[in-house]
Amino acid sequence: MTETTAEHDVVAIGCGPFNLGLAALASTVDELDLVVLEERPEFTWHRGMMFGDASMQVNFLADLVTLVAPWHPLSFLAYLHDMDRLYAFTVRENFFPSRREYEDYLRWAAARLPGVRFSHRVEEVRWDGDEERFDVAVARGDGTRLRLRTRHLVIGIGTAPHVPEALAGLPEDRLLHTSDYLFRARDVERAGKVTVVGSGQSGAEVAVDLLTRNLDGGPAVSWLTRTGSWAPLDYTKMNLELTTPAYMRYFHSLPQEVRDRLVGEQWQFYKGVSTDTLEEIHELLYRRQLEHGLADVELRFGIAVEDAAVGSDGQTVLTCRHLDTGQRFEHVTDLVVAATGYRNRPPSFLGPVEELIDRDGRGRPLIHADHSVGLAEGVTGRIFVANAEIHAYGVSSPNLDIGAVRNATILNAITGREVYRLPKRSAFTRFEAPGQGAPDRR
Repeated sequence: MTETTAEHDVVAIGCGPFNLGLAALASTVDELDLVVLEERPEFTWHRGMMFGDASMQVNFLADLVTLVAPWHPLSFLAYLHDMDRLYAFTVRENFFPSRREYEDYLRWAAARLPGVRFSHRVEEVRWDGDEERFDVAVARGDGTRLRLRTRHLVIGIGTAPHVPEALAGLPEDRLLHTSDYLFRARDVERAGKVTVVGSGQSGAEVAVDLLTRNLDGGPAVSWLTRTGSWAPLDYTKMNLELTTPAYMRYFHSLPQEVRDRLVGEQWQFYKGVSTDTLEEIHELLYRRQLEHGLADVELRFGIAVEDAAVGSDGQTVLTCRHLDTGQRFEHVTDLVVAATGYRNRPPSFLGPVEELIDRDGRGRPLIHADHSVGLAEGVTGRIFVANAEIHAYGVSSPNLDIGAVRNATILNAITGREVYRLPKRSAFTRFEAPGQGAPDRR
């Protein structure tokens, strides 16, 4: 089959909200030729957790572009205006869109960006030192093979659902990850008892759904988590100073061992549960007291699940440990929902350039202040990353509200000029020691 060759300034791999935002901001930079490649046939976003009333945890200003370009034609407000919902959204007086509406906004934006190409699977990336270009081998959905040549890459392939080793041995019909929860609704309906393992926002939203089903005569529910309490997300305003671009610059300036310690200490930014969801759970539990004959509900924190298997009687058995006392016990259920989060996916297509990537003592890519990866001497192109740099920029790296700033930083670095002005005073708190001065703002 004939291979088609094309030249681009930037090839972005993966089309989630971050690379979609990169394409949106790049669309108003006339001299920049940027394409986004996505192996899926269309844009989708967390469909397995798209509950009808699920709300975003960031407000509408944290869209693809507004925090660096409020005038941009692909803002959330422009979307509302195009859909003739802007006035109704104003009267609603709730600046947190539903997840369903936010996904519809992202699909609306993708449809207006000709450089976003679906059904394009990247198979391999190589560096051509003679031409000073990356060669990107692509297989299109119709069988066509492409060879794209580009000076720069942006990797934004997102994260993959993580199932810990303790649960991984369960057969598929006994285990599902929260990312597939709504796709496995029939399995949930058929189960006599469903156990959620892990907390966080996803686990809590599944617990809400299961408790609602339980009130309607549905299955028994257990919720087990190893955290020491039903901890809320700490989104108080002064603590959100730690999610600002100012703090991210400061964080990046710290020694790696200090960064790793801080990531562990700041877990409530991403492992907690919104207070609204916790209140909803409490309300559902309170309402159960007024009913009779419902299947049991059990909530336990401080529980580690250490093993899982299907017993001789056909039941799913979890071997658990009570962390406060060390006592071990068995927990019997029909179906396990793993609310165990996501992990970064090592991109296999970067295999041919792996030896060119600089790494820290724990094998992670070294990330520069402009979100590019450290590369071997002589490699003049750059590889940028989106949502793969918690170890370099802290726990706010996956947040949607940092996406526009990161993308503007990347575009400024690629073009060598300030095509988008970056925020210079995003926090009231001063993070560095007195007299130290602010870290590099690049």
